[in-house]
Amino acid sequence: MSVEILDGGTVRSFVDDEGAFNASVDGRFAALDADRDGLLSYADMAGELMSLRVLERRFGVDSDEAARPGADELAALYRGLFARFDRDGDGKVGLHEFRAEMKEVMLAVANGLGFLPVQMVVEEGSFLRMAVDRELAKAA
Repeated sequence: MSVEILDGGTVRSFVDDEGAFNASVDGRFAALDADRDGLLSYADMAGELMSLRVLERRFGVDSDEAARPGADELAALYRGLFARFDRDGDGKVGLHEFRAEMKEVMLAVANGLGFLPVQMVVEEGSFLRMAVDRELAKAA
């Protein structure tokens, strides 16, 4: 992890660079495709989705035992996240579905960041890290 300064333009520029963005997304897709069948099942993506710890991290649930969702609630949340990727509802996520959803996610992040630079912690290997690295390489 590192602390970086970025804005929505940095993220949007990364997404707009179709070659760089698709290469990054395709690499993550390949890493998740454990059986190398070109499709991601819920099992393939479950670890990645759960590593996000959406509720626990984002809403301070870690510190409030009473507010922690039950296992069934979390399972439903992660199934819902998977369904966003599984656009045709066939129970599998193809590369084009994965790319399309990642593009939407990253553009939502860009919109959320806005145009003013913000300082934030960026995880190594994340798409935000790739966006920052691309921006730094352009500036060099």
